[in-house]
Amino acid sequence: MDFSIITGNLGLYFEGLWMTLQLLFVSLLCGLGMAVPLAIMRSSKNFIVQAPVRFFVYIFRGTPLLVQLYIVYYGFGQFEWMKDTILWVFFKEAYFCCLFAFTLNTAAYTTEILRGAIKAMPFGEIEAAKSVGMSRALMLRRIILPSAFRRALPAYGNEVIFMLHGTSLASIVTLIDLTGAARVVNSRFYSPYEAYITAAVFYMVITYILVWLFKKLEYKWFAHLRPRKELA
Repeated sequence: MDFSIITGNLGLYFEGLWMTLQLLFVSLLCGLGMAVPLAIMRSSKNFIVQAPVRFFVYIFRGTPLLVQLYIVYYGFGQFEWMKDTILWVFFKEAYFCCLFAFTLNTAAYTTEILRGAIKAMPFGEIEAAKSVGMSRALMLRRIILPSAFRRALPAYGNEVIFMLHGTSLASIVTLIDLTGAARVVNSRFYSPYEAYITAAVFYMVITYILVWLFKKLEYKWFAHLRPRKELA
């Protein structure tokens, strides 16, 4: 294994790391912002309210992320009306196309995670909130959503890891993320082992950090479930 190839291209890998982190956290932030109201709608007993959300979730969970990215990046440019709108300023850029596809994908999965957490909420908590005269909006803000976020945290941690791995598809549409950096190194030196092992190490380190952060959050948010220490 030629370590000079790795050390000589660390700058490129760190540029790819920065791109990967941008795509990951911006798409997660936007996706979570979309998922909260969608999960509330999806939990509604009114079919008219939940039907559009069910359709959205079904489409984005039922198709591969790569196909979604291709449709956004290559497909939108086929419509002349799209090129005549202000939207083309964004969709002609690979970076925005990736963010758009990643955001919708993670929003669909996060919607289902939050919906399941809302549905799993103990009925007694809702009854207690109603008994003190809380409105539906106040109940959502103070009782239902905080409780749902707590229960959804382990599953959402997995979604964040999956999304990290999904960002590697950005290299297919010309962006230089971690996988894109590995491709460049491989094309320059014809050393796939060094190129992709280095990218894998970067991904493993990021994954370890994310897992550690979620473990810390779980430890804090689930403190009330830990057994109390026996009094001496």
